[in-house]
Amino acid sequence: MNGEPAFKILRKDASIPLPQYESEGASGFDLRAFLDSSLDIPPRGRVKIPTGLRIEIPAGYEAQVRPRSGLALRYGVTVLNSPGTIDSDYRGELEIILINLGSEPFTVRNGDRIAQLVAVPVCRAELVDAASLTETKRGEGGFGSTGV
Repeated sequence: MNGEPAFKILRKDASIPLPQYESEGASGFDLRAFLDSSLDIPPRGRVKIPTGLRIEIPAGYEAQVRPRSGLALRYGVTVLNSPGTIDSDYRGELEIILINLGSEPFTVRNGDRIAQLVAVPVCRAELVDAASLTETKRGEGGFGSTGV
């Protein structure tokens, strides 16, 4: 360990490989599908894919589930609630919500890399009830108000 947070992993089955970084500079671990049989996602369809993994995230961190760019580019398949947040007190199985935005059905097979998991420090904020907010040049402008 080089000062990195330790995420404990509990595998449902010994055959499930531990997630790993796929390159030296990767910021996310790849997550794989853990399926009894292949699953087809029709165009515009969404499914919840089990990973067979449960994790224990240290206090002060969260894990974010993010899409894999290759699936998005080649097939139009992405993580629906991206980024998905896994809180440090969650102990259930990691399940990934995939959506097929492509025009053809997409098949997910056992062991396919379907998403990535990124460890992120969490900063908790204190909410303070206020009568007004400080004025800014931008003001209430949103949704494209600063240009393309």
